Amino acid sequence: MTQHGMAQKVNEVMTPVPVTVSPDTPLARVGELMREHGIGDVLVVHEGRLRGLVTDRDIVVRGVALRRDMASTAVADVCSTNVITVPVGEDADTAVRLMSEHAVRRLPVVDGDRPIGMVSIGDLAVQRDERSTLADISAEPPNT
Repeated sequence: MTQHGMAQKVNEVMTPVPVTVSPDTPLARVGELMREHGIGDVLVVHEGRLRGLVTDRDIVVRGVALRRDMASTAVADVCSTNVITVPVGEDADTAVRLMSEHAVRRLPVVDGDRPIGMVSIGDLAVQRDERSTLADISAEPPNT
């Protein structure tokens, strides 16, 4: 299912240079970065390699709810280490499929194990025609 004869690649729709932190970054700092950049997830990177992903929900569920100290708790203690990623050369269709399979709204784009961007369901929806599955999902009224 190519459009205009060429399937769109992930690197054409991703946001380059995602916000990253090292595993020992305190949760308080991660929260500040989320606020500054208006994002809900941050990549955890050690020596250039992707080690995990932390979401605002991770911080609440595994940090705040357990009454951890935000200044002394490292992001490594609450982040997910089982991260679904998409290789930079992949078609956007693959990213869409991964998102629906794993019920995630964003995927780190990797070159080997080095994160070079993030692609979101919004990035992909904008790039596709209105008849696509993604547009149908986005257009559906929310479940009550």
